[in-house]
Amino acid sequence: MLGTSNKTELLIGYGTIHGDMASAINPMGDLYKTQVRELAAHLRIPAAIRRKAPTAGLWPGQTDEGEIGLSYEELDEILYGLVECRKGRKEVVAAGHKPAAVDRVMRLIRGCRVQTPFVPPIAKLSPRSVGHDFLHPYDWGK
Repeated sequence: MLGTSNKTELLIGYGTIHGDMASAINPMGDLYKTQVRELAAHLRIPAAIRRKAPTAGLWPGQTDEGEIGLSYEELDEILYGLVECRKGRKEVVAAGHKPAAVDRVMRLIRGCRVQTPFVPPIAKLSPRSVGHDFLHPYDWGK
């Protein structure tokens, strides 16, 4: 059974342990949401599917971005800075992100540590993969 959680979702705990994370292998687990979108465009997935707002369908009108409080583009840029580039909070804010947004992302990452042991095998595509060599830091050099 193939998993569907992407790296963005795994890093912020936006997955369900016995739901979308219940899989034997997760081929998209090392791709950020924006990379999944780029891959979908490359594979010529119909635009109507690619433009559809991601949602867990928890209540009418619910969207992932609305619930998270950030667009996936902004979220991925912040995550990339923190995780891939190993930048601290100050550096990510200095790169042009709002301090409140960076703080929110850091809280989300810290809050999902309990899910890390349940991550299925992920195809390693980047230098910092969830469950391999990114194990939720406690401090980003405040």
